Amino acid sequence: MKNLCAITGTGGYVGGCLKNYFAARGWEILELTRRPGPGVRAVAFQLGAEIPASALAGVDALVHCAYDFQPLRPEEIRAVNVDGTRMLFQAARAAGVARIVCLSSISAYDGCRSLYGRAKLEIEKIALDHGALVLRPGLVYGSAPRGMFGKLVAQVRKSSVIPLVGHGSQFQFLVHQEDLAAFIEKFIAGKTAMAPRVLIAAHERPWPFRELLSEIARGLDKQVCFVPLPWRLVWVALKTAEACGLRLNFRSDSLVSLMYQNPNPDFSPNAAAGLMCRPFRAKALGF
Repeated sequence: MKNLCAITGTGGYVGGCLKNYFAARGWEILELTRRPGPGVRAVAFQLGAEIPASALAGVDALVHCAYDFQPLRPEEIRAVNVDGTRMLFQAARAAGVARIVCLSSISAYDGCRSLYGRAKLEIEKIALDHGALVLRPGLVYGSAPRGMFGKLVAQVRKSSVIPLVGHGSQFQFLVHQEDLAAFIEKFIAGKTAMAPRVLIAAHERPWPFRELLSEIARGLDKQVCFVPLPWRLVWVALKTAEACGLRLNFRSDSLVSLMYQNPNPDFSPNAAAGLMCRPFRAKALGF
């Protein structure tokens, strides 16, 4: 009999990668999704709404990847994402789910300025209280780029002139999708004994944003030039658009996360935990 893993956010990049990785290694997947599709094992789930423990009956592990970016005000973010996560984990524990993994973000750290990072910090506390392993992934990448990394690749592929917010000195830490999936699968399979804790899931090599874009350009065999933009001016433009009800691909709060990052990320526990992340090399991806 296959082990059953419930995953939220399977429609997103990371959740989709985990679903495919686990399924290829013999797991049965229960998708917790807003719109269950035909031919898949799924339960209707939406952050902010209660989920009965019976919906998770028989589940061996839960991996929580979902986050709703639609709410913009702090009270709405808390009601949907923070309280929604609490209800999910309560249901999981009531159903007897043995192992829980909570995907947070490297943008979450003590003193972070973004609403996203602060919400993730609250979510982390809830996760730890429920005995979950908390992972803070860096920028997730792979040979079929999607998510934020995919947007960066698409931008470089589309144009040789790249707008650069600020001077491009903001650091990014990266994690390959397979390294992230492999570690999570090892944990939910019971192959590692870990007390509830927080780990940064990324290679420790920092990539200044400008250098990261240049590396992507090398992977695409392109030459690019950069046009610096004052980040505060960009932030005001994004906030104005949001105030007018526009929903853009990049949010003002995401810009805050980019500009104000964790100044001292701690990767020291990773080796003992068995979390190994390969260094980023765009040429090796072959995209």
